[in-house]
Amino acid sequence: MDFNIPEELASVNNLAQQILNDFTTVDQLEAIERQAPRFDPDLWQALATAGLLGLDIQEQFGGTDLGYYAVTALCEEVGRTVAPAPVVPVLVSAAGTLRRFASDQQQETWLPGIAAGSLQVSSALEEYANDDPTRPDAIAAATVGGYAISGTKICVSQATIARRILLSARNGDELVVALVDPRAAGITLSPQLVTSGETLHEMAMNAVQVPDEDIVAVGRKAVEAMQWIQRATRTALCAMMVGLADKMMRMTGSYTTEREQFGRPIATFQAVSHRVADCYIDVECLRLVTEQAASLIDQGRPAREASLIAKIWCGDTAHRVSQAAQHCHGGTGVDRDYPLHRYCLQARQIEMSLGNSAQLTAQLGSSIAEEYLASDPG
Repeated sequence: MDFNIPEELASVNNLAQQILNDFTTVDQLEAIERQAPRFDPDLWQALATAGLLGLDIQEQFGGTDLGYYAVTALCEEVGRTVAPAPVVPVLVSAAGTLRRFASDQQQETWLPGIAAGSLQVSSALEEYANDDPTRPDAIAAATVGGYAISGTKICVSQATIARRILLSARNGDELVVALVDPRAAGITLSPQLVTSGETLHEMAMNAVQVPDEDIVAVGRKAVEAMQWIQRATRTALCAMMVGLADKMMRMTGSYTTEREQFGRPIATFQAVSHRVADCYIDVECLRLVTEQAASLIDQGRPAREASLIAKIWCGDTAHRVSQAAQHCHGGTGVDRDYPLHRYCLQARQIEMSLGNSAQLTAQLGSSIAEEYLASDPG
């Protein structure tokens, strides 16, 4: 059995590394961090020019059609460099959903622009006390020629830049997936400073009119779309965490081989070397379960439990590797002139997005119990 990365995916990793490294020097990151939203249009255009924004977009719309798995390879490199590039909300949650569930006309309208980097469609998946987009609190009331949507979405990325925000709302017992113009009448955007230091937005909607041409799915198709977006987004966040955690581990290994105490590098002390070795095990386990979930999603196979397992590992790995990295770095780790803090804060943000480990472990347990009871005739 060949466990090597396919050549085209290795090319994605290498190309992404080259571009992202050019745009994520310490000075460049510090300059971007003073902006709101945290977004580098030059980096985004460079990714588009290289064809990396169209990895999961069909060739007729300007993409390379390498599939979802290839996007997770890009997500890993974005995590490794903490690059200011919203690949998950734009390329996975929005573009990935449009590719699979939108009408031909909607795909023709939005996907070429996303691949070219000339416009953005972002996504809004979370609400207050509700991170399940398949069961939104937002209301979609049917009107002549469309829907009027009311409710509040939180932690919306690129809300002031995107031309449309993909979100879900409910019309009675029926789910509706819509593309909402964030500049439409009835919308109020309020900045939210999150753990990573990024400025996201609360998006409050009061009877916002959405025409039929911006309705992506209704009913059963909408449920399937939101189930896909939930699993694909969680897994993409896990891929980002692979890059983040791997970088934190390597930074820690490098630091402990250079930092001397008692006349020798602290990495030569067994307690320190074991701590870093534990980080390596966590990173590789996370990589394995993430690749499993990403592969299933890419093939269109059931991936609910695989994505839950990956996100559980994601949260646990984020916590353990961040803690070990800070512990082994000592005071250097909390010095904001040293880059480790960016990785720890971003890791915490991902850990708590779309459900933390405790929540998802409970969901996984319920899912396993339901399967067992359904298969047991007694």
